[in-house]
Amino acid sequence: MSGFWYYLTSALGVGMVLFYLYNAGFQPFASQYHRGVYVFVTYVLVFLTYPMWRGSPSHRPSFLDIALALVSAFVVGYWILEFESLNYRMGNETPMDFYVSLIGIIVSLEVCRRVLGTSLTIVGVVFIGYCYFGPYMPDVIAHRGFSVERIVNHIYLKQEGVFGIMADVLVTYVILFIFFGAFLKKSGAGKFFLDLPLALVGKSTGGPAKVAVVASGFFGSVSGSAIANTVSTGAFTIPLMKKAGFRPHVAGAIEPSASTGGMFMPPIMGAGGFLMAEMTGTPYVEIMKMAIFPALLYFLAVYVMVHFEAKRYGLVGSGDAEAGPRALDILKKQWFMSLPLVIIVTMMLKGYSPGYAAVMATLSCVAVSWLTTEYRMGPRQIFEALQEGARNTLVIGATVGVIGIIVGVIALTGIGLRFSEIIFSLSGGSLPLAILLIGIAALLLGMGVPVTASYLIVAVLAVPAMSAMLAHHHFGMSYTELEMALPQAAVWTLLASHMVVYWFSQTSNISPPVCVAAYAAAAISGSDPWKTGWTAFNFSKMIFLGPLLFAYTPALLLAGTGVEIATAFVTIFLGTIIFSALSMGYFLCPTNILEWCIGAIGAILLLFPKIVFGLTNIDVPILIIDGVAIALFVIVYTLQKIRIKQNPKLLLPLHQRRK
Repeated sequence: MSGFWYYLTSALGVGMVLFYLYNAGFQPFASQYHRGVYVFVTYVLVFLTYPMWRGSPSHRPSFLDIALALVSAFVVGYWILEFESLNYRMGNETPMDFYVSLIGIIVSLEVCRRVLGTSLTIVGVVFIGYCYFGPYMPDVIAHRGFSVERIVNHIYLKQEGVFGIMADVLVTYVILFIFFGAFLKKSGAGKFFLDLPLALVGKSTGGPAKVAVVASGFFGSVSGSAIANTVSTGAFTIPLMKKAGFRPHVAGAIEPSASTGGMFMPPIMGAGGFLMAEMTGTPYVEIMKMAIFPALLYFLAVYVMVHFEAKRYGLVGSGDAEAGPRALDILKKQWFMSLPLVIIVTMMLKGYSPGYAAVMATLSCVAVSWLTTEYRMGPRQIFEALQEGARNTLVIGATVGVIGIIVGVIALTGIGLRFSEIIFSLSGGSLPLAILLIGIAALLLGMGVPVTASYLIVAVLAVPAMSAMLAHHHFGMSYTELEMALPQAAVWTLLASHMVVYWFSQTSNISPPVCVAAYAAAAISGSDPWKTGWTAFNFSKMIFLGPLLFAYTPALLLAGTGVEIATAFVTIFLGTIIFSALSMGYFLCPTNILEWCIGAIGAILLLFPKIVFGLTNIDVPILIIDGVAIALFVIVYTLQKIRIKQNPKLLLPLHQRRK
């Protein structure tokens, strides 16, 4: 943008940021303004800043862009201004209501197409078609069908569609944390979250890769996007890994694998945690508590895999010149850079809303920046942070309309309940098979849908089936009966189902053929995107193990006694280390088939001790099973020691052993 259009789009973006910071931190606005203003500004900005075609002018909007921006302003403004009247005449809408709804849906599809391409847009069109052509569908998904007027009015005018749960969660939580991320970066705290890991682990075996894991954990905890995490930390860590000797596709794979873990890491967890809180009616702070240990397990798995990858190839850490100052020195000089993150966590733990905590932490970024000379934020820097925050919300904001279409159609047709029946039918009542089917559904949907949207859609469709199967497996009753008899158990069942879906929904970041985060890293590393994607898939295997643990180990999500929870944490921690070592085929030296099989049995026993009862129908105490598993691991250690004594060359890096 240049000239008048630059000032107009900047004013709209900055105004939106200030509106929502004021709305969350000082004075809440009515529902129609709370949801409508964001959709209004997002649609207008998308039409003004995203060209319709590749040949469109890049420095200014075309006449058609301006016309569409005005049309979108009218249809969204109509919903805002007519909000109360629409509620009064619901079911008896006027012709004007119908035409506004129809145009509003078309505009929503075009906004999505411009920002995210055709995949998600086509999904939205398919759902509308399904809603209209229901009687002609196969029996398993058929319904009575609805008129065009009923469809568009339901999707656009009611608070179950375009202005529904996705819009509400975005404006209540997500965009506030996106604003916070922009201010955090501008304040210099982002550099602190890179310098500290470099000092902590930069000199160890495979140091630069471990820096990528730790830095992605720090940055990911305050980032709402695995891709943003990848390009932000990867710009620094990927060249460092290549310099240390990591092959380009491996360096490009480690960063997105670690960055994906940021979507599981409190306090922000991307946008999924907030959606989960909204859909389950659970306070977000409780979801944070449940999510922290599984998130750490994910990073532990990637960290251990990176360690053994470096051991296999003899890759050492950074030298003194590159490693910089010691971690203690960095903490002494820059400890205050962590204050915004500390403020968010502390305020949420004390019961403040996530939105209010985000606003206070955003303001603290400005204060913290004034404790430095290099990153001190004056009016210009604050204005740039406001602009960047507004721009960063457009990608997720572009999904609002189409996700509203999908959720509205699911509610109108009742396909969610039918989908549950399909999962039951295909799985034959088998919980592992049902989990596999949900994972496949999330992966397929993720091929054309952003991860947050994928989670929401799959959750609406699959969580009822998952909850029913977990209730039957663990408690021997239906989910409805469980709600009546054991309300706390029902809460765990619902949250475990959502966690299963949420972890699976992140697979499109690192699973070919989509693996968008891996492609972004491949661009930085200069490696083959396809090869980088499959290697990232290899380093991210914990993302597929996590859902099984959620389903079979209630204590992992804090359901059970203190002893049960502590035991589960310790055994799963050890099991994750063994699982990660086996995944890389390396421990003290490369594992042979016998060692791998013995270690695999030990890992399974540590991660899923109840499998013994399932296979033998003998109720063996957990401590005995854990003891056997650890003994098996000791056997592997002993066997490797014997092999190394017989052939010391096994300790040499791979390229030297081949000579």
